[in-house]
Amino acid sequence: MRVVAALSGGVDSAVAAARLIDAGHDVVGVHLALAREAAVGGPGSRGCCSIEDSRDARRVADVLGIPYFVWDMSERFMEDVIDDFVAEYAAGRTPNPCVRCNERIKFAAVLERAQALGFDAVGTGHYARIETGARGAELHRSVDPEKDQSYVLAVINADQLAGALFPLGDSHKDEVRAEAKERGLLVADKPDSHDICFIPTGDTAAFLRKRLGPAEADIVDAESGEVLGHTDVAYALTIGQRRGLDLRRPALDGQPRYVVDVDLSTARVQVGPRSALAVTELVGDHVRWCGPVEDGEVHGHVQVRAHGEPVPATAVVRGDDVEVLMSEPIFGVAAGQTLVMYSGTRAVLSATIKLTAHD
Repeated sequence: MRVVAALSGGVDSAVAAARLIDAGHDVVGVHLALAREAAVGGPGSRGCCSIEDSRDARRVADVLGIPYFVWDMSERFMEDVIDDFVAEYAAGRTPNPCVRCNERIKFAAVLERAQALGFDAVGTGHYARIETGARGAELHRSVDPEKDQSYVLAVINADQLAGALFPLGDSHKDEVRAEAKERGLLVADKPDSHDICFIPTGDTAAFLRKRLGPAEADIVDAESGEVLGHTDVAYALTIGQRRGLDLRRPALDGQPRYVVDVDLSTARVQVGPRSALAVTELVGDHVRWCGPVEDGEVHGHVQVRAHGEPVPATAVVRGDDVEVLMSEPIFGVAAGQTLVMYSGTRAVLSATIKLTAHD
């Protein structure tokens, strides 16, 4: 097959590209320019959009002996990921930009361009597995649970899954780094990127404040209504958050308080005990079947964070909405987060959480 290997400049994408070549594919390396003004990175860079990353990607392509191109996706990335991220926070929701990037950039815009140019598939360094089931391609968890990325890939639909290749799904991270060294790839010891690629400082509140300005709100006790503090970036506080609240008075029982509700319309952030975070039912929209569509109820486990604990649950899809009933509480769930339903190791569907319910 003719394959576009997405080269981020990191060790995972480098080894993935090498394995695609070993498998006999006709491989072309492509680095995605996502930032309009690439940051100057280095050994301590936390993002994945730096000038140094593009240079590392080119060095990898040279070592592997494959053509190398840079595709400018910055305009679409700004509209579909960054602007969406800011708008979601402004509306009081908690988005996952990695999920949105996979959905709209890597396996929509990039795959569309690749196929228009005559390529058959896009290969990446994601840790996930694609297996062929009785009804077509299925997305499954990686064999390395610590690196598994099936959660952020579960927005891929059946057609996109058929055009994706994940060569690292059967490997552990230490194996990948060892292989990179054996192949002479200079990125073998390069640190992994962390946090949000377009916020390399890791300071999400500062990023949002620059774009949205201040959002004043009182922080109040959910039960008594007592004002306990104040914030000027209410949209940056998320359900389940404990640190950075600067509360003036501790709880009478000495237990920590968590953000349990953010209401930008009334400029009030409510805090309460951990028990107030318990959720037993979720309603999500924008349902995406990751592979074959299932009829009736889906029984398995639901996960609401990239490396969160899966909880036994049952899902029922009605049109573009899904209702998920957990068999045990899940804590700290916010509107805007992504829910993924698994059946064993298989990611069955994903949706964006819009409502939560308690017992």
